[in-house]
Parts: sequence; structure tokens; C-alpha cells
Amino acid sequence: MGGPPGWYPDPNAPATERWWDGTAWTAHSRAAQAPGPVPQAGSPQGRPHGVGFGAPAVPLHRPAATPGTGARSRSTHTLALATAGVVLVAAVAAGAVLLGKGNGSTPEATGSVTPTVTATDDPEDGASESPSDGGDAAELVDQFNGITMPVPEGWEKSNSSLDQGTTMHTAETYECPGGGSPLCRHGRVSSLTAPQADGTSAKAVAEKDIERAADEVYGEDAIGNSVHGGITSHTVLDQRTIAVGGRAGHLVRWRVITGKGPGGYVQSVVFPSTVGTEALVMVRLAFDAGPDAPELDEMDKIVASIRPVGDATSGGVGSSIGPR
Repeated sequence: MGGPPGWYPDPNAPATERWWDGTAWTAHSRAAQAPGPVPQAGSPQGRPHGVGFGAPAVPLHRPAATPGTGARSRSTHTLALATAGVVLVAAVAAGAVLLGKGNGSTPEATGSVTPTVTATDDPEDGASESPSDGGDAAELVDQFNGITMPVPEGWEKSNSSLDQGTTMHTAETYECPGGGSPLCRHGRVSSLTAPQADGTSAKAVAEKDIERAADEVYGEDAIGNSVHGGITSHTVLDQRTIAVGGRAGHLVRWRVITGKGPGGYVQSVVFPSTVGTEALVMVRLAFDAGPDAPELDEMDKIVASIRPVGDATSGGVGSSIGPR
């Protein structure tokens, strides 16, 4: 049985909460909020939990015990708790109130830690920032890899835990041509650290990553749906050395043909970070090929706008290439 609509702990992403609409998990998520009152030792946990993307578990509903006074009332209530094994969280709270009346102390609050749903908690009314991103809505900041880029007009930063890395996408959504989701986007850009297993060469990593970048958007989505009908073929449009934020990198661009819909253009740009161990950074770009998608030259503009965090220069293509 599903719980009421609200924010619940994401079963697949620690430290993240996902919006449950009463019947299914939605694509809306946010960083975990401060927890509510913690249940007393021995009381049943009221926090919803689940496996995969199933419905959040809901405590069994049992009528609350009638409040009473005196030692006999408290003894009967305790025996009822021991016999039932699992009781409604409200009954625990009622028992705590009785104990507080008996000794004059203020009882600790008990019960479910399910967040209270308010108008501002609705994901349609506002979205919290990604933990790895800055607070400026006009700037996408990947603090971990030390890069930043402007958010183009008509785009927005993603707050979904299903996205890999720090991500922005076009604000408008549409019904995916392959079905299964109403949340397809015409454009998407993500920044993430390259796997060490891919090697230390920007060229080698870009050539490996381009297939993953295409599959992420036009193959199967994060929950196994082929929302574009799968990739049927691709053509390599470009591959070359490029300067990104003053660092020597490599670019690979594909034209992807899909089973449903117009397909799209996918690009992987790989270059060394300017922070830490200077690990390789992958910036993935994916634009639909349809008339409502961004112009293809917008890919070049986004790459040209990438710069190190704290660098006020424009960076990007044409900048001097710094040491690796």
C-alpha cells in the first residue's frame, strides 16, 4: 500500500529525498532535509522505506488506545503494546502523553519522521539546488571538478538524483517518442569525473565515453525504459583536440539515429581538471535533432564558456592551452 504524497528518503540515492505522488515515485528529488523528531527507543520506526522504486512502506493502521490515568491504565497500555508487536505510531505518542501526566515531565515527541507536506514542498512550486552545485541559478558549478559554465536562456539546473554528475537541461519537457515518460528534454549537459579505468589520455577517454553519453540519453533511461526507441545507428561527425578552460582536451561528436523520434546529437568533451589530482573531467552534451531543440552551434558556445571555478575569464575554445 502506498503512503500519502510527500518527500520520502530516496531508496536508491543516500542523502536524497524523492517526491511520492501517492501512487508512484516521480522524477523530482532534492537533498535530504533536516530530520524530524526521533522516535523513542523501542518504538516502531515510522520512516517510509523501500527497495528499488517501490511504494514507501506505511505502518499498519491500528486504532489508538483510549487515554486513561493511573497505574492500571499505563500497565494495560504497556501489555497491549507487547501483545500487538506493531502498533500505530499515534498509540505510542498517546502512551508518552500518559507517562508525562504521571510524572510531571514533558514527554519526548514520537512518531513518523515523514516530512510534513506544505505548499512549498511541492516539487512543482520550487526545486532545491544540487548538493554539488552553487546557488546561482544562472551558473552551473561543478565544485568537485572545479569547473563552471553559464546556464543558457531557457535552460535550468537539474535537481534529479537520477542524473549523473552536475547537470543542466532545457526547461521544457515533452512526451518521449518511445513512451514510458513525459519528461524528455530537448537538450542536456552533464559534468562528471572520468573513470580511472578509461585511462589517462583525454582522447582515449572521450572515444570510450561517447557511447555511454549516447546511451544515457537515447538508449535506456535510468529505470530501463527505451524512451526514444533505442539507438539504431550513429555517425561520427567530429573528433579533434580542443582547448577547454585553457586545458588541452579532446572532443568527439555523434549524430544518433533512434527507433522513435528524430534522434539527436551527442558530444563528449574530456580535459584535465585544474583542481586536486587534475583528474580528467567529462562534459557530456546531448541535443535532440527536432525543430524544438537548441541549435547545434549552442554546443560549441557551451563548451567555449567552460572555465575553472573562480576564473573570471571566458575560457573555452581558443584560450591558451595550459600544462597538463
